[in-house]
Amino acid sequence: MSRLHSLTPTRWLLRLAMALVYGSAGAAAIHPVQACPLGAFSCPPPRFDYSLCRPNALFKFYVPGLAKNRSQRQPSAINAYARQILSANRKTYTLLGDVRLQRADQLLHAQRIDYTLASTAYQATGDVRYQDRGLLLQARSIDGTNKPEHAVARTVRYQLLQARGNGTAAQANILDAKHSRYTAATFSTCAPQKRMWEIEADTIHINQNTGIGTARNVTMRVHDVPFLWLPWMRFPIYGQRLSGFLSPSFGGSSQSGSYIRVPYYLNLAPNYDATLTPTIYSRRGLLLGTEFRYLLGSSKGRFNFDLMPTDRLSERQRWHLRFADHTALGPNWSFDSHLNRVSDARYFEDFGNSLNFSAISLLGSNAYLHGSGRWWNAAIGADAYQLTDPTLSPSVQPYTRLPRATFSANLPIGQIMQIGLNSEAVAFRKSHALNGRRVDLYPYFSMPIQGAAWFLRPQIGYRFTRYWLDRASDAHPDRALPIVQLDSGLVFDRQVKLFGQAYTQTLEPRAYYLYVPYRNQNNLPIFDTQPLTFDYWTLFSSNQYSGADRQIDANNLTLTLTSRLIDAGGVTRLSASIGQIRYFTAPRVQLPRRTIVDPAGSNYVGILNLTLSPHWRLTLAQQYDPFAHRTTVSSVNLQARIGSDGVLNMAYRYRRRLLDQYDISTYWPIRPGWGLVGRWNYSVRDQKTLEAFAGLQWDNCCMVIRTVIRHYVRDFQGRTTNAVMLEVEFKGLGSIGRKSGTFLERAILGYP
Repeated sequence: MSRLHSLTPTRWLLRLAMALVYGSAGAAAIHPVQACPLGAFSCPPPRFDYSLCRPNALFKFYVPGLAKNRSQRQPSAINAYARQILSANRKTYTLLGDVRLQRADQLLHAQRIDYTLASTAYQATGDVRYQDRGLLLQARSIDGTNKPEHAVARTVRYQLLQARGNGTAAQANILDAKHSRYTAATFSTCAPQKRMWEIEADTIHINQNTGIGTARNVTMRVHDVPFLWLPWMRFPIYGQRLSGFLSPSFGGSSQSGSYIRVPYYLNLAPNYDATLTPTIYSRRGLLLGTEFRYLLGSSKGRFNFDLMPTDRLSERQRWHLRFADHTALGPNWSFDSHLNRVSDARYFEDFGNSLNFSAISLLGSNAYLHGSGRWWNAAIGADAYQLTDPTLSPSVQPYTRLPRATFSANLPIGQIMQIGLNSEAVAFRKSHALNGRRVDLYPYFSMPIQGAAWFLRPQIGYRFTRYWLDRASDAHPDRALPIVQLDSGLVFDRQVKLFGQAYTQTLEPRAYYLYVPYRNQNNLPIFDTQPLTFDYWTLFSSNQYSGADRQIDANNLTLTLTSRLIDAGGVTRLSASIGQIRYFTAPRVQLPRRTIVDPAGSNYVGILNLTLSPHWRLTLAQQYDPFAHRTTVSSVNLQARIGSDGVLNMAYRYRRRLLDQYDISTYWPIRPGWGLVGRWNYSVRDQKTLEAFAGLQWDNCCMVIRTVIRHYVRDFQGRTTNAVMLEVEFKGLGSIGRKSGTFLERAILGYP
C-alpha cells in the first residue's frame, strides 16, 4: 500500500465536500416551510420522536470516530492511501485499489481516482463512498474539475447525520461553489431499509447565495402510492424563515360542516411577518384568518383578525379580533395592551371546537402602563369587557374601568420592620347603570420574624374607601376600618420507617388570627366585587371578596395542620392538610342575595397529595360543612402511568348546586407503536355527556396516524355536535389534517 502526505493536487476534495454539503441541504429541501419564532433568522428544528426507529440504522460504510469540527479542514493535510499510485509524467495521477482520502472530518473511498494536474480534472469510480460530520454518500462515480469548480455525481444514495433524512438522486451537478442541481431526487426520514413515505422531485436547485432552494414536479408517496403532487416548491436550505405554504388541515363539525384550511406564511422582514389562513366551510362560506407579528425596537406583539364577509347560515358578517402588545419604555416601565372583540355573541358557539372555547361568556380587553422599583409597583390603564353568551342579560356585563390606577409599596425599615401601602383609584362606566369613581387606600405596618422551625408575622393596617357617585342621593359614601392580622406556625419533624423505607415526617400547625370591625356597607355600590372561591388558601385571606366594594368583618381564628412524608431523596411522597376558620363573631357583611354563613365557623377544608410510586399519584381536595353535615366541594384525581408513555386519568369533581362530574381519559399503549386514546366527561347534574371521544394512534419510526371520533357540548344551551379528526404526521416534514395531536395534549393530562 502506498501513502502520500499533504497531497496538494487533490484540492478538489474540499470542493467535493462543499458540494456534498450543498447536496445535504438539497436533501433537506423537501421539508415544507414552517412558521419560525419571530425575530429568529433560523428556524429551530422541530422535535420529532424517533424512539421507535432502529438504533444506528446507518449505511454500512459509516466510519465512527472521525473529527467533529469542520473548521479543522483548512489547516489539515490530506492523507491519501492506495494499494498503487501511478504517474507516467507527473502531470496525471492514478490511485488504484481501495483508495482512501482523508482530511479532518472528510473521508472519501473509491477503487480508482484519476487526477490531471493542469486541468484539475478528476474522476472517482468504483464503489465511491463519502463521509463527513453531516453526510454519508454513495455514488457510482464522481468526476469534475477544481478550476472552474464543477462536479457530477451519478447514481447517488445519501444519508444525513446531523438531521434525520436519507434519499437518492440519479445525478448531482455541482455548478459552482454556490449553485447545484439534483436530478430525480428523493427524500425521507424513514429508515433506509424501510421507507413508509418519501418525496420525489424531478429537479432540485440550490442557491447558497440566497439560501433558497426550488423543486419542480414534486410527488409525495406512501408505500409507493402517490397522494400529493405540487408543480413547484420553494424552501429554505438552512432553516431560515421563508415565505410559502404551511401544512394544510381539514376537518368538520355538524354546526359548520366540513372545512379545509391552507395557511400561507409571509416572511416580510427578520423582525415582522404575517400568516394568511383562508378556510372554506362547506355550510358557512369563506373565512380569512390573518396574523401579523412584529418586533420593533422595544416592542413585540401579535395582531389577529378573522373575517367571514358573509355567513351563509346567519346571513351576516362574522369576525374575531385579537391584539396583544408589550413595549418596554425603560428599565422600570412598560406598556401592555390586549384587545379582544367578536362580531356577535354567538361567534364562539359557531366556530369553537371545544366546550371551553365555545362557552366563553366574557371577553376582556385592557391597556396598562406598568412601573416597578425595588420596593414599589404602579400601573395606570383601563379595562373593558364584551359579553359573548347570548343567554345573559346586558345588565350583567361588567363595568368598564376607565381609568384605573394602582400603587403598592413595601419598604423595609431596619432588620425586621416593614411599612407598606396598597392603593387603587378607578372610574366605573356602564350604560343605563349607576356610574362613579372610587379610591381605596390600605396602609399597613408589619414585623415578620422567623426561626428554623417557627414563624410569626403580625400586621396592622387601615383601609379607607371613598366614592364619588353620579346621580345618587348619597354621592360621597365612604368606609374606614382597621385590619389586624397575626399569622404564626411551627414545624416539627422526626425520622420514621414505613414499609421498610426511611422517611422524614413533619407536623406543621399554623394559626392565623384576623380582626376587622363591622361597618355597615349597604350604602356602598357594587362595581367589581365578587365572592372569592373558598378553598384552602382563602383560609389565610384578609377578605373573602375580590374588589374593594365590600370588606368582610372578622373576629376569626384559622387553625390548620399539615403533615408531610419526605423520602431520603428529598421527594415529598405525602402531603396532607386540614383547616377551618372559627368565628368568635359571625360575619355580617355580605353581598345582596347571598346566603349568610354559619355563625360558628367555615367548612372544613382538606387537601391531600399522595405519590404512591413513580406510576401512581392521587390528589384530593375536600370541603365538609360540619353544621349541615354534608360535603360541599369534592375533587378527586388519580393518575396512573402505563408503561413508558401511557397514562390513565380518573377524576371526580363536585361543587354543591353547581357541578357533579366524572372524567376519565387515557392514552393506552396496546403494543409498540399502537395506542388507544379516549375520554368520557359526564355531568350527573345535567344527566348528559359533556365530551366523549375515542381514537386510535399508530406511531411508526417516521410516521404517525391519529384518528378520533368526538361528541361534545358546544354551547351553554347544552347543544351537542360531532366531529371526526384525522391527522397524518410525517416526521421531519409536517402533518396533514386536523391537528389532533395538539387537541389530545389538552384533553388528556399527561399525554405523551
